[in-house]
Amino acid sequence: MNFPLHDGSCGHSCCLRVENLTVRIGADAILKDVNLHVHCGEMVALIGPNGAGKSTFLKAILGQREYSGVIAFSTPGARSRKPRIGYVPQSPAFDPSDPVSVADLFACCMSRRPAFLGLGKAMRQTVLECLERVHGEDLIDKRVGALSGGELQRVLLALALEPLPNILILDEPLSGVDVEGMAVLMDMLDEIRQTYDLSILMTTHDFSLLPRYASQVVLIDRAVLAQGSPETVLRSDAFRQTFHMKGDLA
Repeated sequence: MNFPLHDGSCGHSCCLRVENLTVRIGADAILKDVNLHVHCGEMVALIGPNGAGKSTFLKAILGQREYSGVIAFSTPGARSRKPRIGYVPQSPAFDPSDPVSVADLFACCMSRRPAFLGLGKAMRQTVLECLERVHGEDLIDKRVGALSGGELQRVLLALALEPLPNILILDEPLSGVDVEGMAVLMDMLDEIRQTYDLSILMTTHDFSLLPRYASQVVLIDRAVLAQGSPETVLRSDAFRQTFHMKGDLA
């Protein structure tokens, strides 16, 4: 079943437009005729069972999967301009005994200077400014392997926000984060969305926070099964049939 694209006007805002996206492996359609319209400043949650094609969808947008259909990004006066995309993958595993610090990680990602030579004063200040966006300045000298799930998400998010993207894509950002940390992280994402007027597209298996934060929810299982406001999707027959549960709208 196909669903119409978001029918609101983009107005002055940028947007991500996906039309009839299909991804195949041989004759098997991993995704079929997926439509989505994400406006600048929106937070969109992609939900579905394991193996539904959520990560494949993100990889297609990131240019890491071949597909048919349309993926277009536009801003006023620069339609279809290639966007700046910030990406936070599912939490990578770090060796708890690894001596690499958060500062070292940033240095490896942002500078050609070998991390073992240490951070210069200017680079350290840049890293602090990046961490400030996620209220994580105190993490700069912590070992990456010693970070909690929530702290690691802050660090990865800070990396994804440098330089500031037009759209921020997160694959299961709540995975490995405790219940209290989930609310803190979602508050932070909402703050970032409003402060920088950027789009956020995320996958998640946690539904309880969606009514509070998500602009729209897309239920996918190879094709779009339901799409709309959190209340609409979480109360839908498709949601109940897919997850054998009622959506938590508390």
